[in-house]
Amino acid sequence: MTKRKKPKYKIGDTVVITIYGTVGRVTDVKWLDGAYVYEVNKSHGLFNESALELLSEYDGKVLEQEQIDIEYKFFIGDLVQVSGYGADLFKVIGFRTEIWRYKEDAWEDVIYELSRVSDGEWLEVGEEELTLVADAESADTFIQKLGLLYLVNKQDKTTKSPNIQNMVRKAEFEEISRKKEKKELIDNLLDIFNDYRILYELFQDQEYYQVMRVILKKLESLVNNDGKSHV
Repeated sequence: MTKRKKPKYKIGDTVVITIYGTVGRVTDVKWLDGAYVYEVNKSHGLFNESALELLSEYDGKVLEQEQIDIEYKFFIGDLVQVSGYGADLFKVIGFRTEIWRYKEDAWEDVIYELSRVSDGEWLEVGEEELTLVADAESADTFIQKLGLLYLVNKQDKTTKSPNIQNMVRKAEFEEISRKKEKKELIDNLLDIFNDYRILYELFQDQEYYQVMRVILKKLESLVNNDGKSHV
């Protein structure tokens, strides 16, 4: 029986993949069909000995490989607000990284693709223009709890207050019909109030302040009428 020869390269050797001119480290050595094959940089592909050469012995041109680490602040499904768009809410539906390289300069731009919650309008913005409102896991619950039910048609500021009242009344009616318990309705309205308070403190938008006033009136009505609210 012929004694198996030793592999030309061992794990940890720095080699050049000659067909590409790229450099890597041997991360595994396998015996396959009577020959040694090599894994480089934990890649899925395997190279035979003729495709590799030790870097110290290689006299061809080596192509430099750049490793770029990008830290993303937002992810698909996140609920965000955009600078210049007031209290409008958007969902992240995609993102990409644009890599710029010049002789004297280099940078990376992260671009996010958004869809507005109110009407689905598509928007592309840079990372610095976004503020996180809720992560993807809690975004839908956040919208429902706040009662941010936007109309498809754009409306004037003067019509927003009655619509907000209708939203709170609807939430109140549905909650009473489903739960039939005063305490749960009050707890729900308090949760909504606290969420809007946080939004108002963050963005100082008067629409949030209006909602807080409407909710306080509803709570006062519930307490004064011993839970017999009128829708």
